[in-house]
Amino acid sequence: MTYPTYYPSSYALAELPWFEMRNGRLVRDPDLGPAIDVHTHLALSFLRRDTVDLDSSPRPAEHYLPLDAPIDLDVYANRNFTPEHMKAMKADLGLGGALGWPGMRDTHTAPNLLQDMEDLGVIASVLLPIELPKISNNAESYLKVAKKHAPLVPFGSVHPMEKGFAERLERQKRAGARGVKIHPSVQMLPPDHPRCLEVYRVCGELGLTIFWHCGPVDIEGRWGRYCSQVKHYWKAVRDNPDTTFVLGHSGALQMDMGIELVNSYDNVMCEIASQSATNVRRLVNEVPIDRLMFGTDWPFYHQSAGLAKVLMATEGRPTERAQVLHGNARRLGLDPTQALGA
Repeated sequence: MTYPTYYPSSYALAELPWFEMRNGRLVRDPDLGPAIDVHTHLALSFLRRDTVDLDSSPRPAEHYLPLDAPIDLDVYANRNFTPEHMKAMKADLGLGGALGWPGMRDTHTAPNLLQDMEDLGVIASVLLPIELPKISNNAESYLKVAKKHAPLVPFGSVHPMEKGFAERLERQKRAGARGVKIHPSVQMLPPDHPRCLEVYRVCGELGLTIFWHCGPVDIEGRWGRYCSQVKHYWKAVRDNPDTTFVLGHSGALQMDMGIELVNSYDNVMCEIASQSATNVRRLVNEVPIDRLMFGTDWPFYHQSAGLAKVLMATEGRPTERAQVLHGNARRLGLDPTQALGA
């Protein structure tokens, strides 16, 4: 069956057979089975560290694409931002993240993520911190809050140029990190930089999965866009066969190259966040189904949009649906009911 992809708000996704409105919240049919969201963030802080209480809930989550904004599921997700949304998001992430100014970030907390997860049948969410040299400790903050909430699966992060990153990665693993987030466009290093290659080697030795932001998204700066070109990811994958790499966004606006990469190397997986409904269907059909995972990039977007795309793409294919929504993440060790190393 073909479903509409444009909706006047995310609340209107209740028109789809898998969702409904209940007590003013969009919820998902629990009979569809569990989901594991492998791509989420809590508030990020730089310069002034820990400016948001990650274990508080001052008010409901304010997603960067508001729930009452129109949404087209069949475009790359950031195409739904109006100029006003984009300006507010960049101010909240930039000056807000650096100076700790009050804003939407105050709501990007564990309790609010857990509430969205409960509404939508998401049994676990992977927390992906991002680090800059000397001015952040987001990984440690995420690890600390995740210890209090079993459904939150923490990753670590380091900046490849920081001194002593190997020791920091070892500490993060001991604290419960199941992988490491590397964001080339934010960290301003292409993924084939020699220092990045050393991070991947260490992660391979520690058994830590690398989760990359992968591909340009057209809202980053010129250098960040250069750093995230998918052509820069091949060397790392080829030279580190014992390290597992996840292509966040499946290559973003260069998804064709992302598909080529995952089909060329067995140590690569794809994650669907922000891709259009048509592209999610392509991913289901064109990459190994046991190496494709569900993710949403919360709090940029409500988790319902990503769920709707997977449900559309796998209608009538229950085995593939289960693999994408939770099975492949569990196989990678991202189910919180699994012991580390299971």
